[in-house]
Amino acid sequence: MTAPPASSPSPPRAEIGIIGGSGFYAFFDDATEVSVTTPFGEPSDPLTMGVVNGRHVAFVPRHGRDHRFPPHRINYRANLWALRSCGVRQVLAPCAVGSLRPELKPGSLVVPDQLVDRTSGRPQTFYDDAAVHVSFADPYCPRGRRTVVEVAARSGWPAQDGGTMVVVEGPRFSTRAESRWYADLGWTVVNMTGHPEAVLARELGLCYTAIALVTDLDAGLAEGEGVSQEEVFAVFREHVSRLRDLLRLVVAELPVERDCPCAFALDGLSLPFELPG
Repeated sequence: MTAPPASSPSPPRAEIGIIGGSGFYAFFDDATEVSVTTPFGEPSDPLTMGVVNGRHVAFVPRHGRDHRFPPHRINYRANLWALRSCGVRQVLAPCAVGSLRPELKPGSLVVPDQLVDRTSGRPQTFYDDAAVHVSFADPYCPRGRRTVVEVAARSGWPAQDGGTMVVVEGPRFSTRAESRWYADLGWTVVNMTGHPEAVLARELGLCYTAIALVTDLDAGLAEGEGVSQEEVFAVFREHVSRLRDLLRLVVAELPVERDCPCAFALDGLSLPFELPG
């Protein structure tokens, strides 16, 4: 089996990756921008790398720094490959979500433990040329989830521990009928970017933890005109500084040595090429 072309040589190293919005450029006091070439094309933008609470962190803006990539056009494979090639083994993924539960109001945090894929046509594997079947029963890192929940509780911004995030194709928002259907199925929040991001992280043996900020009640739970893009962006901007502060605390407490199932997800599998980093 032919390996993919090599990534760019010897990028700077990081141990923790963050995939988030443009508001996280202010995450670092002293940052370095690093361009990383991958076999799957260019990441959404060059990585920004720096030190946070003594830990080396790499950040990639999911939609690009100018929010130019809609959810279905993000190069998820390049983003995750670039992070791993820089040494990243643990990924924190803050994201905006619509609530499917009336008690989860805008400004609430959810740390999901399950995922449902309702996307269509997105490249969602690194293993197009070999039968590599990676376990995905529990899509999020249990150690990362526990760290976020514990830190959030101490910070005074408690997060719901667990819930199902349904990922839709977008870029449109859900109809009222769709969101009522999702709610009736027992799902918790709805999002447009959590898949294939989570499964690609697993295919690279990375720990992946989603941190979901509720920006709106989804269409089927609210009266009126339904949510707008500007309303979602406004709520996210309102809370992004607080979310950055929370992530700084989480970064400090993530384990240095991994002993979670994510670290062993690829054990016993025959991979068609050598993984980066």
